Amino acid sequence: MRENFDENSPNFTSNLPVPALKLLDCSLRVSVIPLSIATIWLTVTNKQDNISYGKIEFSNFMGLKYMVCISTISAAYVFLATMASWIRCLVTKAWLFFVSDQIVAYLMLTSVAAVMEIQSLASNGDRTVSWSEACSSYGRFCSRMKVALVLHALALCSFIVLAVISAYRVFSMFEPPAVSHKEVDEERT
Repeated sequence: MRENFDENSPNFTSNLPVPALKLLDCSLRVSVIPLSIATIWLTVTNKQDNISYGKIEFSNFMGLKYMVCISTISAAYVFLATMASWIRCLVTKAWLFFVSDQIVAYLMLTSVAAVMEIQSLASNGDRTVSWSEACSSYGRFCSRMKVALVLHALALCSFIVLAVISAYRVFSMFEPPAVSHKEVDEERT
C-alpha cells in the first residue's frame, strides 16, 4: 500500500480524492435519486384499460415489479452513500463503495434487461408462439414503459461511471507490481 510521508518528501503520495472526481461522484449519485424516483412513479402509475382486452398495469409483469424494486434499492443506496461520503471515517473505506457500486450496477443491468425483454415482446410480439404485439392496443402503457426504461437506463449509466470511479479509488491505493530488471531483460530477448 502507498504510504503517506512528509509533504516535502519526494515519496509523498496523497490518498485525498481529487476535487473534480469527488464532485463528479457526488453529482452522479445525486442524479440517480430523481431518475430512480421518476422511474418508480412512471412504472407504478402506469395502467391502461382496453375495452377489447381488459386492464393492464405494471403489477401484471414481474420484470416491471423487479425494476421498481431495484430502482428503490438504488435510490436508497445512493442516498445513504451520498450521506456517508461526507462522513470522514467512511470515506476512507473505498472498498466498501467499490463493492456496493458494483452490486447495484449489476442489479440495475439485470432489471434493464428484464424490462427491455418486456418492451420488445409488447412492441413486436413473438410469432413463434403466436403472440401478437400489445402496443397497438395499449399504446399509452407502452409509451410510459419506454420512458421509464430510458430513465432507468440513464441511472444505470450513472452507476457504471460510479463503478469505474470507485474502482479507480480502490486500485489507486496500491502500487503497481514491481518488475525486476531481470524480467525486463528476458522479455526483450
